Amino acid sequence: MQAPLYQVKAEFFRMLGHPVRIRVLELLQHGPVSVRDLLADIDIEPSSLSQQLAVLRRSGIVVSMREGSTVRYALAGGDVAELLRAARRILTELLAGQNQLLTELQRAEDDTATLHTTR
Repeated sequence: MQAPLYQVKAEFFRMLGHPVRIRVLELLQHGPVSVRDLLADIDIEPSSLSQQLAVLRRSGIVVSMREGSTVRYALAGGDVAELLRAARRILTELLAGQNQLLTELQRAEDDTATLHTTR
């Protein structure tokens, strides 16, 4: 019996739920990147990066290409880059809402302080 779609989606998002994997995907949005360049951009041990790349490769989100002694990684499709852009838009909206709430709370605090100092 096949798993329900919502369960498959949850597994997909769980697979993405690691900061190094997200950073790798962000770096690959602009085209293939060598492992050496990924290591230069991400402060991580080579073995840890290798593990995270293996997870992404097994999931089919990235592909690897060997060019001589250099291994380069690329996104398997443009949909992942679109997903990352959508996540940025969602986070921007959420943070803007939180910033607005913070501003309102600070105004209320300032108003309360003003009331106490004028009495």
